[in-house]
Amino acid sequence: MEQAIPQTKVQLTNSNGILPKRWGVHVLLWIACFLVGFPLLYAILVSTQTNAEVTNFKLTFGTSFEQNLKAVMVNRNLGDYMLNSTLQAIIITVGKTVLSLLAGLAFVYFRFPGKWIVFGFVLITLMMPTEIMVIALFRLMSELGWGQLPSLTVPFLASATGAFLFRQHFANLPTELSEAAQLDGANPLQFLFMVLIPLSWNTIGALAVIQFVYVWNMYLWPQLLQADVVQVGLGALLNFDGSLSYGPMMMGAVVASIPPVIVFLLLQRQFMNGFAISAEK
Repeated sequence: MEQAIPQTKVQLTNSNGILPKRWGVHVLLWIACFLVGFPLLYAILVSTQTNAEVTNFKLTFGTSFEQNLKAVMVNRNLGDYMLNSTLQAIIITVGKTVLSLLAGLAFVYFRFPGKWIVFGFVLITLMMPTEIMVIALFRLMSELGWGQLPSLTVPFLASATGAFLFRQHFANLPTELSEAAQLDGANPLQFLFMVLIPLSWNTIGALAVIQFVYVWNMYLWPQLLQADVVQVGLGALLNFDGSLSYGPMMMGAVVASIPPVIVFLLLQRQFMNGFAISAEK
């Protein structure tokens, strides 16, 4: 006769009716979540309030939601800035992903003189932030006479982070894949599109989220070019109608945060799996 499998129940208390010692950890986690989420919640509340309601530290929704939204989207045309930033972010994200895939393919599956030296130079660029190159980059764009969109996107199409990420990912794949592809007569690009990319969607999604958010939050370079992108538009809200208006400023910040959140939600599974720590070797 088959023996019934005993069912286990999760008990929140022990036999003495006392919560286990782990409750302290959960309390700390709840406090941490509150501290992290409260600024966002308060920003949403302020975005619906007038200056008087903000100065009174009102912790409920205000009476100026429609006025603040109209002031941001109609009077200051934040929607146009967001469209420009979306186009910029898509171009840079796609370009960085494609070039990073090709770089990872070259560093892992190609043999050429000085490969490790080139890879070392790629890693060195990780220690060179854009701020230290911005003046020289601005002079170069001026001499080339490029328009706003090429100047915003082309200098940022290459990504040392993406090249390193895909190099490490491809290096962990079985070597038998490339050997089988060579036996089947596949060229490098066929091997990339038919074998490597289907095995790399998690890494691609993770890189896409990181790069989209990075480009969306760029401020110094677009400000130097006086480009009509979202971060520059948000800076203009600091002095709205000749005075500091907290409601429109926070409304702009909340509305501008929607596209990155949508991208993250769409690629959440790939993002989490792309950086998951696996116990399998």
